Amino acid sequence: MRKSKLMKSIAKASLCSAIVLSAITFGSFAQKAHAATPETINLISTGKEYIGTPYKLGAPAGVTYAFDCSSFTQFLFKGFEVSLPRTSAAQASVGKKVDKGSLSMGDLVFFKTNGKSISHVAVYAGNNKIIHSSSSKGVAISDMTISYWAKSYVTARRVIN
Repeated sequence: MRKSKLMKSIAKASLCSAIVLSAITFGSFAQKAHAATPETINLISTGKEYIGTPYKLGAPAGVTYAFDCSSFTQFLFKGFEVSLPRTSAAQASVGKKVDKGSLSMGDLVFFKTNGKSISHVAVYAGNNKIIHSSSSKGVAISDMTISYWAKSYVTARRVIN
């Protein structure tokens, strides 16, 4: 009798361990972000070269003396042969949708800063940071976890694999 109880206990423990291991493995797989690639690291590095460049609403794509948020992303990605539409709202329909928990360096991140619809785009720079052209600071790196960005986050897209 004792041997039978022991065997049942071992079987139950093994089954529970298998279930927990499967949940951990599946959960980490589902949330796994793509690793930064040399291309995305270079994208962020290029963006950092423009920190402090002034913000100008409607700044044309291709100029480097001023950017608005979407002309900045257009400019950065054009250097990597990725063509993006002109506005942040239009850019939100390009590429593959990415869950917030799976963001990778180089992903486009979209915000509703006007309270109505997507009105801002940034590039995910890793470690909850974004690089973008801010109306108050020009090109800057910001923390996505601060209240302003956290409450206005809408979605993200991956345009470089």
